[in-house]
Amino acid sequence: MTLAATATMAVVCVVGVVLALAGLRQQMADYRRDTLIAEAVRVSDNVRLNGAPHILSGGVSEVAQLFDAKGKLIASSPNLKGTSKPLLADSATDSANYTSRERCDLPAFRGQCMIVLRFPIPLNEGTWMLYAATPAPAWYSQPAQLTALIGGALLLVAMTAIGTYLIVSRTLAPVAAISAQLAKITKSDLTYRVPIPKYDDELHELAQVTNRTLDRAQAAVEQQLRFASDASHDLRSPLTAMRAQLEQAMMYPNETDWPKTAGMLLGSVERQQDLVADLLQMSRLDAGRGAPHDVVNLSDLVQDELDRRPRGVDVVRRLTPGVIVKGERIGLARLLTNLLDNAERHACSTVTVTVGREPGTAVLEVADDGEGIPAHLRETVFQRFVRLNASRVKDPGGTGLGLPIARQIAQAHRGSLTIEDSPRGARFVLRLPLGEAETPR
Repeated sequence: MTLAATATMAVVCVVGVVLALAGLRQQMADYRRDTLIAEAVRVSDNVRLNGAPHILSGGVSEVAQLFDAKGKLIASSPNLKGTSKPLLADSATDSANYTSRERCDLPAFRGQCMIVLRFPIPLNEGTWMLYAATPAPAWYSQPAQLTALIGGALLLVAMTAIGTYLIVSRTLAPVAAISAQLAKITKSDLTYRVPIPKYDDELHELAQVTNRTLDRAQAAVEQQLRFASDASHDLRSPLTAMRAQLEQAMMYPNETDWPKTAGMLLGSVERQQDLVADLLQMSRLDAGRGAPHDVVNLSDLVQDELDRRPRGVDVVRRLTPGVIVKGERIGLARLLTNLLDNAERHACSTVTVTVGREPGTAVLEVADDGEGIPAHLRETVFQRFVRLNASRVKDPGGTGLGLPIARQIAQAHRGSLTIEDSPRGARFVLRLPLGEAETPR
């Protein structure tokens, strides 16, 4: 960055010096041209009053010629002695007006550029022509000016380079500190955080976003570790029980009731199968993978799921027809099934299912008349593999993943799943945005 800034400033300075030199040279050329014209006017007046001089000398024009109306050389400066041709022979030029040109091809002045003036002098016998010339200024104007411009440009470039280096070094110091901290982070240690710069600028915001990203990454890794630990524990339990039953049966094969043992093993296999299915569903939800969302009639979906399988308790239906949401039908059916299974396990006699509307929101409630869930544990039951004591007693084979899966499905549909107050038992409330057909206008 320092090199680029310095190079840019150097180019700007070079362009500035060139333009300044060009401007100075043009000013000097204009000044010399104006001086030639003033001197030509003086010579013209002298010719009218005193006649033709024999020698032209003095003033700025070190080179001069005077021709009469017939083109005969009348007088010239000493350095043009022996030259009878006009300095500026241009037939296309109007002889009634003065003309000035910068010429570098004059035979008398090889290798030198001259400013040449042709000045007409009207007299009674015709128009005489005065030619005067002076050296053109060099491209660098004057050595002192060139030295001053180049020195100033170099000083400016040096100051720019030093200033840019100091500013960039100070600006990039937080970047170096952030990079050093990020280099310490490994897949097994995500505890490092980048330092926050003291100035409220883009780097300050970048550092904050980086730390928030690291927080999320660390939380995700810790969640995965906990998930793997809990899953391995729950997978080992049925496998251990099955192994013990098989080993005992094989030790006493003649005394073993094999149909009974097979039935017990089948129960353990079913529990393990349910756990694996829940783990796969959880991993898909964690990865954000799901089918495209379509328009779903929530009332009809609940009606179909309730009709699909009889329940061990009475189910009271309070379904408002035509409640439309946008979502994945299979996922919403899984959510409802998990809530119904949970309510059925804890209900004394009745489960109430309600579908309704709130402004802009579809609402599904599943309530049971059981013992309910204490207020301080209402969020705990949505944690993975968490099972309250009452749940362990009523369903020893549960996985502890039904309610967490239900909440993740709700969140994947931009909704929420909470436990709210009820006169008796637990009341789970799902809220989803209404579909396009249900959005109030």
